[in-house]
Amino acid sequence: MEETGSYLGPLQLVGDVWGFGDATRPDTHWVEVRPDGLRQHVPGSAGRSVPWSRIMTGIWITWGNQSWSTDGRGVYTLKGTVAPGVSGWMRMTLRHPYEDDQLRFDQHTRPYRAVDALRLEYLLRHLVAHEELPLLGDPQWVGRAVAHLTREQRRWTTYRSLRRSGAEAVAAAGPAGI
Repeated sequence: MEETGSYLGPLQLVGDVWGFGDATRPDTHWVEVRPDGLRQHVPGSAGRSVPWSRIMTGIWITWGNQSWSTDGRGVYTLKGTVAPGVSGWMRMTLRHPYEDDQLRFDQHTRPYRAVDALRLEYLLRHLVAHEELPLLGDPQWVGRAVAHLTREQRRWTTYRSLRRSGAEAVAAAGPAGI
């Protein structure tokens, strides 16, 4: 049994590193959260980095096997989980130069609750909107925010409640470095 707060949807703690996607299996795509930004790991490649300062607009998470075949918001099951076997994509707009970008990650073998994926996305959006994205570079801060979101039990999942969840998680996690 994994400890509470060690993952939220596709975001999981592996050792002392947080990452999107399954970093434990060989030959998978995953995105590492680092103090300086995001680092995409690609099998057979050196990967690439996206510094926090380049991320300009909110980060959206979509689901599909190809970056062009993601069906709008994603593929969810009647059980309230993300459909297994599809890749995840972190989509964002970057500055200098201005461009749309996406980072691929492969799912874990465990299912992702749709509400957890949505809470994670709204946390990311909140951090971008308030220019606090570098907080993700602090593994302890991420752990506190994820622990807050995994304990949360709201009856209704609305845009308002998701936005509030993101803001409350940032407040509950406190400042970085403590």
